[in-house]
Amino acid sequence: MTGELEKFGSNVMLAYGGGSIKRNGVYDELVGILKNAGKTIVEFTGIMSNPTYAKVQEGARLAKDNNIDFILAVGGGSVIDCCKIVSAQAKLNTDIWELEYSEHKVPSEFIPMGAVVTAFGTGAEMNNGAVITNEEKMLKSALWGAFYDFAVLDPEYTMTMPMKQVISGSFDTLSHCMETYFGTPRENNLSDEINEAVMRSVIKNIRATLKNPDDRFVRSELIWAAAMAENGILKLGKVTDFQCHMLEHQLGAYTDCNHGQGLAVIHPVLYRHIYKNAVKQFAHFAKAVWGISSENKTAEELVAEGIEALESFIKEIGLPTTFTEMNIPADTDYKAIAESTVLTGGCCKRLSREEIFEILNECI
Repeated sequence: MTGELEKFGSNVMLAYGGGSIKRNGVYDELVGILKNAGKTIVEFTGIMSNPTYAKVQEGARLAKDNNIDFILAVGGGSVIDCCKIVSAQAKLNTDIWELEYSEHKVPSEFIPMGAVVTAFGTGAEMNNGAVITNEEKMLKSALWGAFYDFAVLDPEYTMTMPMKQVISGSFDTLSHCMETYFGTPRENNLSDEINEAVMRSVIKNIRATLKNPDDRFVRSELIWAAAMAENGILKLGKVTDFQCHMLEHQLGAYTDCNHGQGLAVIHPVLYRHIYKNAVKQFAHFAKAVWGISSENKTAEELVAEGIEALESFIKEIGLPTTFTEMNIPADTDYKAIAESTVLTGGCCKRLSREEIFEILNECI
């Protein structure tokens, strides 16, 4: 990393979340590296698990006021996503949300960035997309910011992650794979076959890390899978689905819930609503990913067993299967969530607002 830092100016923004990096020693190590490289450090702290647009603006002001030359984001997807947009907003004289959503333009100038991944699963270090909660607009939506100049993916930096966060993040990886896999085209291709291998690996290694949380090899496999799910390889030749993510994002906008847990609850319910429009795909998923035999079974029977296998796996690894288990308030406005959820083009079924509302209610 020292060699990479030499390419940039002296003023570095060190961005992180709630302070766990100070407890596990990562902070001291990185501060030492930065100081040895002759950098002046400005800290941007308190980035929350669902980063808000207000936090983005706070970071952009801090970057402008301190003439920041480089941003080093240390953490998981939340920190990394926030910093991607800070990097862009700090170079703009206009509001980036309005730029992207009203003017339909994307920024072209950024503060250079690097990432040190201490919490994995989102694959945020692999792309320039970010998910930001605009509390004023009650939207949790995508914004496009900076790509990273480098990313450090060292399993050692992740070993103090709470196991619930490891499992939740790893399920997010599996979700990224599934939401790519069930996009178009409906015929299996090379990208899908690589994807099947990644999904099998994630399932195997989630189980393995639950048995032995200290296994560095298993941890490194999960980090690599998270990167593979979002580095673009699995998406070659695909129009992705991501309808489950859009649903969960809006749930998060209204409840600030855990992302991976929300995905775990929604996926099986959603798939039972849409599989009839992609029976062949779902049947192949059951065979190739879950190892279900097709002998003496119809395609629909295979699909049912595949979705059941996914649901059973979610229970097995200790993730919730209902919003009630997630302690989501009973008075949550699911109608408003359904009305504001983005409908994706790659989903095998174009869902109506009424059906989204029905799915959400089935998740309670």
